[in-house]
Amino acid sequence: MQHKMKTLAGATLVAAMSLVGTAQAQQAEQVKIGFAGPMTGAQAHYGTDFQNGVKLAIADMNATKPVIGGKQVEFVLDAADDQADPRTGTTVAQKLVDDGIKGMIGHFNSGTTIPASRIYANAGIPEVAMATAPEYTQQGFKTTFRMMTSDTQQGSVAGAYAVKNLGMKKIAIVDDRTAYGQGLADQFQKAAKAAGATIVKREFTNDKATDFKSILTNLKAAQPDLIYFGGADAQAAPMLKQMKTLGIKAPLMGGEMVHTPDFLKIAGDAADGSYSTLAGVPLEQMPGGKQYVEKYKKAFGTDVETYSPYAYDGTMALLTAMKKANSTDPAKYLPVLAKTSMPAVTTPNLQYDDKGDLKNGGITVYKAEGGKWIPLK
Repeated sequence: MQHKMKTLAGATLVAAMSLVGTAQAQQAEQVKIGFAGPMTGAQAHYGTDFQNGVKLAIADMNATKPVIGGKQVEFVLDAADDQADPRTGTTVAQKLVDDGIKGMIGHFNSGTTIPASRIYANAGIPEVAMATAPEYTQQGFKTTFRMMTSDTQQGSVAGAYAVKNLGMKKIAIVDDRTAYGQGLADQFQKAAKAAGATIVKREFTNDKATDFKSILTNLKAAQPDLIYFGGADAQAAPMLKQMKTLGIKAPLMGGEMVHTPDFLKIAGDAADGSYSTLAGVPLEQMPGGKQYVEKYKKAFGTDVETYSPYAYDGTMALLTAMKKANSTDPAKYLPVLAKTSMPAVTTPNLQYDDKGDLKNGGITVYKAEGGKWIPLK
């Protein structure tokens, strides 16, 4: 009888402990944050770098045990691969909305972000995207926010710098016909012409191409001082190697999608003398750059690439807006997000203008030397 009582007491204790454990587990209410980017294919390294910044921000915010609306919440990532494809992007966007996300981080490419943004806007869900095409924030949606400076700023700075500082007078331009590549090349062309350069050739390719010999043969005949490329490193690196093979002495210049370790690795020695541009100041000069580099290395065992600090800041802005509004309801925290003013990794004060573009956006020009990107100005 005594043995039975002990067993019953033990069972009661185990059951009670189980109930306490369940109650603790149920304490934090899960809040879904959507994410989309290219996680497979030639642009997967961009997507991974982007997502790592988002993961870090969510982990840091969860570590503070945030309480919103009187309940402890836990932010969880609902991630999707949009394959850098516009059609897949809209499918992914609808799935994330149907999943019940409370905020959206992404997409990465302008070509996927712009069509997907309508879906988030219709659902009233704030979206903080990496996309740099000006059109993204010019659609009249209240839900669109940006992580990086737009192509208007980047292309304009690059075009003026190429002519005034590098002395490039005859320039050839190639773009990959994506919303990003073509838009960036257009802005560069406009600024370069305004600064006094002659555009001797304008060619286009696509974001899957790897053979550029016919395009480059045409460009060589025009004898340009510089070739500007609007597109990704997966095209820029082989293009540069083929330029060298054909005896084209003009350097290559590109935007932030060229400013990657992968470009330097694939292009090898041919990369030396190339130029790229990137939003903000160099990582080591960013307000939170040093700490971010250490945190990133510890979490992922690898170095920061290009996009993750901007992704971290964009995610933190979204989560902080929820905390300040004391609500995860998109309609309630959206006005707070729009009025964001906070210290960040990439800038002393992260703020948005009335379209969702960053207010304080500078551009740095880099030159490839000895397998590294060296800041020039």
